Amino acid sequence: MSVRKAVSFFDSVGRNLLDAGERAGVRHHVVLSIVGVDRVGLGYYQGKLRQEDVVRNGRTPWTVLRATQFHEFAEQTLDRVPEPFAVVPRMRTQPVAAREVAQHLARLVTAPARGMAPELAGPRVEHLVDMVGRLLRARRRRRLVLPVRMPGATGAAMTGDGLLPVGPGPRGTQTFDAWLASYGAQHVAQGG
Repeated sequence: MSVRKAVSFFDSVGRNLLDAGERAGVRHHVVLSIVGVDRVGLGYYQGKLRQEDVVRNGRTPWTVLRATQFHEFAEQTLDRVPEPFAVVPRMRTQPVAAREVAQHLARLVTAPARGMAPELAGPRVEHLVDMVGRLLRARRRRRLVLPVRMPGATGAAMTGDGLLPVGPGPRGTQTFDAWLASYGAQHVAQGG
């Protein structure tokens, strides 16, 4: 997604949600964002950064939670490119269980507004290329994995610490490998 499209979309979404919340009497606006939106120059990330700005400048007390990529991000990356290839960006992440993010958001919603909440991440730093490889093995699939480094400062941030939390904060407990074990059991039960 281009920077212009992403910023326009999230600006509109942010304003619409704030306006609807005001009309409904919402007293605490909570937004889920992404760790590293201010350090990685991807279009989607610039859009999320704009959404944060819209909320920050609104009249409703707010909380923004930045979380790292969910465990499902490896699957989404894999499913974007048809077989026989798997084009995977080189990046470091500290993946977190979506369930744990949802639980954390529920706690934030019922607490007083706090502005920027401490960043939420999973228990361990991973390389996306390795995660995709392990996912392929769990699926019992073979594909040619093509690691790609994004150019320039974006690539440097993604392969460095740009997508990792910068300070202390809550950490999930489910590892990617534990998620994979659950994933495999679900797909075997479903015949997939």
